[in-house]
Amino acid sequence: MRESETTDPAGRQPAASPFAGVLTAVRKHPVAWITAGAAAAFLVLGSGAVALGATVGTPASASAATLPSSSATATPTPTRATPPPPRPVPAAAPAAARLRTCSVNGLAQDGRLGNLEAQVVNAKTGEVLFDRNGAKPGPTASVLKTLTSAAALKVLGPDYRVSTTVVKGSAPGQIVIVGGGDVTLSRLPDGQASFYTGAPKIQDLANQAKQAMGGQPITSIVVDTSLFGAPVWQPSWDEHEERVVEGSTSYITALQVDGDRNDPTAIESPRSTDPIGRAVQYFQQYLGTNVPVTQGKAPAGAQQIAAVQSQPVTALIDQAMKVSDNTIMEELARLVAIKTGAGNTFEAENAGVIAGLKPYGIDTTGIHIADGSGLSGDNAVPPSYLTRLFVKVLNRDSGLGIVYDGLPVAGQSGTLGPGYSRFTGANAAARGAVHAKTGWINNGYTLSGIVSAADGTPLTFAVFALGPVSDNAKQAIDTLVTGFYHCGDNLTNN
Repeated sequence: MRESETTDPAGRQPAASPFAGVLTAVRKHPVAWITAGAAAAFLVLGSGAVALGATVGTPASASAATLPSSSATATPTPTRATPPPPRPVPAAAPAAARLRTCSVNGLAQDGRLGNLEAQVVNAKTGEVLFDRNGAKPGPTASVLKTLTSAAALKVLGPDYRVSTTVVKGSAPGQIVIVGGGDVTLSRLPDGQASFYTGAPKIQDLANQAKQAMGGQPITSIVVDTSLFGAPVWQPSWDEHEERVVEGSTSYITALQVDGDRNDPTAIESPRSTDPIGRAVQYFQQYLGTNVPVTQGKAPAGAQQIAAVQSQPVTALIDQAMKVSDNTIMEELARLVAIKTGAGNTFEAENAGVIAGLKPYGIDTTGIHIADGSGLSGDNAVPPSYLTRLFVKVLNRDSGLGIVYDGLPVAGQSGTLGPGYSRFTGANAAARGAVHAKTGWINNGYTLSGIVSAADGTPLTFAVFALGPVSDNAKQAIDTLVTGFYHCGDNLTNN
């Protein structure tokens, strides 16, 4: 009996199993069946791989897989999987900004301010607390004197003194008076004080010249005023208003006395149409001669026989800032232009003053300098420049402390002091706390400087009220600045 055949107890032959023949064959030929099974498994697995590749998007050429031939087996090149993009990393949370709640927005909307340009900066942190068109260049009026002063300190130096000299001429007995640009030279005799404190005397210059001539008669006088080029009056200025009515500004010449005032002791006094002639008149008077006078130039290398000098630049700046003296500032701007090589005219002052400002490291984009005093409506400076310059003034950087010392103080000195009707009424709260330069021209009123706020925060500010504004803009400016004083570091831009 074969091992695969069995009977049940009844002696019946069992029904054949559907796998009986296969099992019998496996028992008889085990090696052959194992080999065949392996081949079948290979085919099944290969078919599954092809199906999976099609599902995940394997290239079409790979999806058309074929069975390997008996002669060679192709090994497919593995496809490098594209790495998933990096998971986003949350950015560092920004530092929480301080919530400021003190608003001056209502004050800034005062119609008396016209077209407002203004900015306020915390001088300790440099943070802009308030801004209304602060980056827009606008006419500054006399606030421009701050820039002229800063440029003069850099280019001329704080100790520079302006000389007026006398040299020998080309003919026997001829002398040449050479104007060096000193507008403070005074015609008053020794012992009499002019408006400009410590001013040199043209009498002293004449006495030195007479002594140097050693008794030789003076036969002629040549006047050399070539240091300053024409024109002598800035075309955009109102000559009748500034020279005659208000008496704030003279013709800009390299030789004059007392800023060419009719009254050499007054802050403001009408000026003449011939400042050079007035100076020469007094020079001749002190020489005691009436010899012929001509315009010309000093001979090259001529021997100097007399000289007088102005007060140093620091003293000139201090006085000009306190009383807003236009003529001193025009002198300084012209000397800066000459020293920088920009030229000796009004047009040269733009390049000269901007060159003098560059070392302070503040962006001068948008600045245009039409004069040194700020009288011209063509001047343009952004309030944002002034707020940053005044940070340096407050910190007395690069000798700028002299500018701070010369600033008028609300209720106490200069053009913010008694007699100027500034910071009155409720605005008197800020008296003594505002150190600032004032400004006024036909199309604007300005104020810029430093506020020691009520909370102790030092603020720098610039306020321009521009356009069809009137004198009452000054009170609106004072009210806005008093608002800055009350708010301090809690000032909000909202």
